[in-house]
Amino acid sequence: MEDRLKIGKKARDFVLKDHRNENFKLSDFEGRRILLSFHPLAWTPVCARQMKALDENKSVFDSLNTLAVGLSVDTVPSKFAWANSLGITQTRLLSDFWPHGRVSKMYDLFRQDDGLSQRANVLIDENRTIRLVKIYETRELPTIQDVIRFIQNLK
Repeated sequence: MEDRLKIGKKARDFVLKDHRNENFKLSDFEGRRILLSFHPLAWTPVCARQMKALDENKSVFDSLNTLAVGLSVDTVPSKFAWANSLGITQTRLLSDFWPHGRVSKMYDLFRQDDGLSQRANVLIDENRTIRLVKIYETRELPTIQDVIRFIQNLK
């Protein structure tokens, strides 16, 4: 992990399309915490459970002034179909497809050998400072309750 993903470092700004083809610009959300939940690919079981956990806990994230978004290298149409198939209605799923993996690379989470992002949770605070970086094994489901507890303890 390089310096770009260090806790206490300013998170780099980016713009990506979400699964509804709407722009998501990180700096538009200053004043709120942002949880970037990176996952390798849509249409895989662990990734599906990871994204559903974000959607199921949206009201908890809202109460903590936190916007949780999913992020992978899949295309916008793929993310749209996947969100619909999973019943994800409240969580934005961002497409880091083109330029391929640009944001994953920007955050030092791109797996060059297979063209995917790491599975990771990155919490950015209200001032765009990185507060949490947790990288998981590819087959490991992130425990969303651990992330929620971490956010609760920031108060």
